[in-house]
Amino acid sequence: MPRTQDFDTAEVIGLARDVFWDKGYEATSVPDLERATGLNRSSLYNAFTSKRGLFDAAVQDYLDRVVRPRLKILTAEPTRPDAGVRYYRALAETLATLPEDCPGRGCLLLNSAAGFAAHDETQRMVVDAYRSELSAALTHALRALDPDAPAAVVEHRTRLLTSLSVSAFLLSRINRDEAIAVAHTAIEQLEEWRGTA
Repeated sequence: MPRTQDFDTAEVIGLARDVFWDKGYEATSVPDLERATGLNRSSLYNAFTSKRGLFDAAVQDYLDRVVRPRLKILTAEPTRPDAGVRYYRALAETLATLPEDCPGRGCLLLNSAAGFAAHDETQRMVVDAYRSELSAALTHALRALDPDAPAAVVEHRTRLLTSLSVSAFLLSRINRDEAIAVAHTAIEQLEEWRGTA
């Protein structure tokens, strides 16, 4: 008879997510996950099948609890014309809370893209879907900023802002101040576009 699960799955996934976020998938060992979650290897494997299964659950948790709540600024209806500026201000404020002498976590998904996602089709698809979701949210905000902008202009602006977002997230792991500067560059660009709308 199978044993019943005596732990909170969501809590375990959140704890594992933080380990993967701090260390990356490849550098995270099963003993690291055991220490963080308080569960032994067999409990983790019974619940999640493998380290990869736990990572996949952690990525979904990251999307649901970290990414999508932040994107709501860009997509909430009715979308305000300053939604993009508010998003990048919130990003800059979050980055400013990072200690100067300690690298930040960056973005769990982009960190994995720099690691094993390039060689893992499933993870590559997850990262690309995240990029698409971010781009769609930015496009939505840009349409609120300038409803009359031609589609090609919105597409160009979306690509630029998506690239600035990715740069800020990646830089936050190595240079907090430069990551904040990139977020401010996005704000300045949005304000310039707003002035010409």
